[in-house]
Amino acid sequence: MKQFLENTEFEARRKRMFEAIKEDSLVILFAGVPKICSADEDYPFEANHNFYYLSGIDQDDSALLLYKGEGETKAFLFVSPYDERKEKWTGKRLTYDEARELSGITNVLPRNSFETMLEKILDPNILQLGPVSYLYSDFQSELKIAPGVEVFDFRKQLLQKYPYLQEVDADCLITGLRLVKSPSEISLLKTAISITDTGIRSVMRRFKDGVKEYELANEFLHVINDASGNQGLSFPTIMAGGKRATVLHYTTLQEPIYKDEMVLMDLGARYGYYNADISRTFPICGKFSPLQKKIYSIVLEANKMIAALARPGLTLRQLNQAVIDYYAKVLVEEGIIDKPEDVINVYFHSVSHFIGLDTHDPLSCADNTPYRDVPLRPGCVISDEPGLYIPELGIGVRIEDDLYITETGCINLSSGILKEVEEIEAFFDK
Repeated sequence: MKQFLENTEFEARRKRMFEAIKEDSLVILFAGVPKICSADEDYPFEANHNFYYLSGIDQDDSALLLYKGEGETKAFLFVSPYDERKEKWTGKRLTYDEARELSGITNVLPRNSFETMLEKILDPNILQLGPVSYLYSDFQSELKIAPGVEVFDFRKQLLQKYPYLQEVDADCLITGLRLVKSPSEISLLKTAISITDTGIRSVMRRFKDGVKEYELANEFLHVINDASGNQGLSFPTIMAGGKRATVLHYTTLQEPIYKDEMVLMDLGARYGYYNADISRTFPICGKFSPLQKKIYSIVLEANKMIAALARPGLTLRQLNQAVIDYYAKVLVEEGIIDKPEDVINVYFHSVSHFIGLDTHDPLSCADNTPYRDVPLRPGCVISDEPGLYIPELGIGVRIEDDLYITETGCINLSSGILKEVEEIEAFFDK
C-alpha cells in the first residue's frame, strides 16, 4: 500500500478524535469486507472512509479501537494475519510492521484477537483498560464487517451483552473532523485536480465531428490512470453531448457528438484517496455558436459569483440561493424563461457540496442540521457548480470548480483548468 500521508497526519487526527469524545469511552470502527456483486464476484473493496481517516489503513477485515480513560488514551489496530493461500489469490497483505508504519499505531494485533480484546475491555469483571461508559460506533448503514454481518448487527449484539453502555454516533464526530482539511489533504486534492486537468486537455484533443461519448470518457480514464498511480476515477465519468447534457447524471455514454453540439463533462481523478470533482462544457467543433456562448456565459458568471462570495460563515444553501436569484433576474431579461419562478425548470440542483475522501463528502450533525445549513469554516473544500439545462435548445451547461475556504474568502484550486470562452477557443485554434 502506497503511503500518501505521513503517519503523523493520522496521529493528529486521532488526537482530535480523543479530544472530541468523553472520558471512559471506547470507539470501534471497521474497515469492512467486500460485498458480493453477483455469484462469486465481489465489488472492488475500499475501506470505510471514517476508518481510513483515523487509521491510514485500506485493507479489508481490519478494525480500530480507541480508548479514552482518566488521563490516558490508547489505540489498537487489528489486521488480518498473513495467509499464504489468500495472498496467492488476491495479492499481498500488510505485515504488522507495515500497518504500524502506515498508521502510527504501536499496538497492531491479529484481527482474530479482536473479539477477545473487546471482551477484556468491556466485561465489568475485567475492564482491562478501565471503566467504559460510552460506546462510539459508526451509525452508517450497510457497512458489512463479516460475511452476513453488518455493523448494525454487531452494535445490537454488543449492547445486548453490555447493556450498561451508552451508544454515541461516531460518524457525527468524524465527518465533522473531515470537514476541515489539513495542508497535506489540500496538497493531495491539488494533485488530483492537476491530473484531472491533464486528462481534460487530452480529451479536448480528441474532439471531432461524430466522436462517441465513450471514446472521450475512455481517453480521460486512460490518461489519468497513467498519471495518478492507477487510483483512477473519483466517480463514473459523465460525458454528455447535445441534449443529453440536460440529464444531470447521464451515464450511458453511447451516442455520437456532432459538430454543432457541446459536450458536458463531469469528471475527476483520484489521488491519495482524495477526489477532484470538475465540470466543463465545450463546443465539440472548438467554437461557440452565438446561442451557446450566451448560455455558457450566464453559467460562467454564476460560477465566478460563487467564487467571489464563498467565505467562512456562509452556508451552501445561501450560496445556492445567490445562484437562483441571479438566474431569476438574468434569464428573464434574456428571454430564456418567462418568470422568475421558472428557474426551477432549467436549474434543479444545488451549487455546492463538500469534497474530500468522498466526492460528496458527508457531514452528519448530531442535532440533525442539514449539511447545507452548516456554516462554512476555513479548511472546507466545496464545489462551485452552477448549471443550466434547456432541452428544447439542446443545450446543457455546467461549470464546476473546487474551492478551498480560507479565513477571508476562498481559493479556486482548479483555476488553471480552461473555462473562459476566449481561452477555450484559442486552445482549438492551435
